[in-house]
Amino acid sequence: MAKKIVTDLQVEGKKVLVRVDFNVPLKDGVITDDNRIVQALPTIKYLIDHNAKVILFSHLGKVKSEEDKAKLSLRPVAERLSELLEKPVTFVPETRGEKLEAAINALKEGDVLLFENTRFEDLDGKKESKNDPELGKYWASLGDLFVNDAFGTAHRAHASNVGIASNLESAAGFLMEKEIKFIGGAVDNPERPFVAILGGAKVSDKIGVINSLLDKADKVLIGGGMAYTFFKAMGREVGLSLLELDRVELAKEIMEKAGDKLVLPIDNVVAKEFSNDAVATIVDSDAIPADQE
Repeated sequence: MAKKIVTDLQVEGKKVLVRVDFNVPLKDGVITDDNRIVQALPTIKYLIDHNAKVILFSHLGKVKSEEDKAKLSLRPVAERLSELLEKPVTFVPETRGEKLEAAINALKEGDVLLFENTRFEDLDGKKESKNDPELGKYWASLGDLFVNDAFGTAHRAHASNVGIASNLESAAGFLMEKEIKFIGGAVDNPERPFVAILGGAKVSDKIGVINSLLDKADKVLIGGGMAYTFFKAMGREVGLSLLELDRVELAKEIMEKAGDKLVLPIDNVVAKEFSNDAVATIVDSDAIPADQE
């Protein structure tokens, strides 16, 4: 792999910023699946073992209001990470400022700190999601080196990845390295039949990937929220489901190019609201009720 990885960095005694993907599911403040935390452990443990001062940060959910902040704090993640590492993890409920800076400066070699949800910065002009240059520069100033181990968000030009990497020596973590190697091999020299499965909310986020895979894969299966944009392009009712109206024409073009290579869901789970307590039913994809999602 041509990418620089964490083992290429001289990390001993250095403050190492690590973008992880701790976007874990929570219910009533309790983590229901800690797999994403577990997947980040090899990189974190490597840095601890090599006497780095480890500064972790991640987004969690979508923060659109002050009320969201109460239920989307990374504090439960810090507590679970501490259990998994069997050592204390300092949690700082801030994304910037003197308290965060003091906590980072107090770190000793091998210590681990997690600061608050990066998307708290989205309440003031979407500084995180729109890659505010000053925010990226500020976060970069908190460390000496940057390791990106958040493969699931690496395609997004946010302040917490691109913004920091533009201002600091950077490398990929072990999880990122593993994913890139796997995908590179699977795409460049695939075994046949080669079937790609894509999910996510937005066609616009995946357009480049879809077009590339249509040239290489035998079938491309579309799931997740973006399937509804394709259903809309077919003239179907999508109810209250996720939808990119401004990408419907694009979805039509993709389907014309793909022919029978593109495979959409034949049925869907629908409910009156997106909630764990909602009564759900399964309906055919051409029979989604107008008042359900």
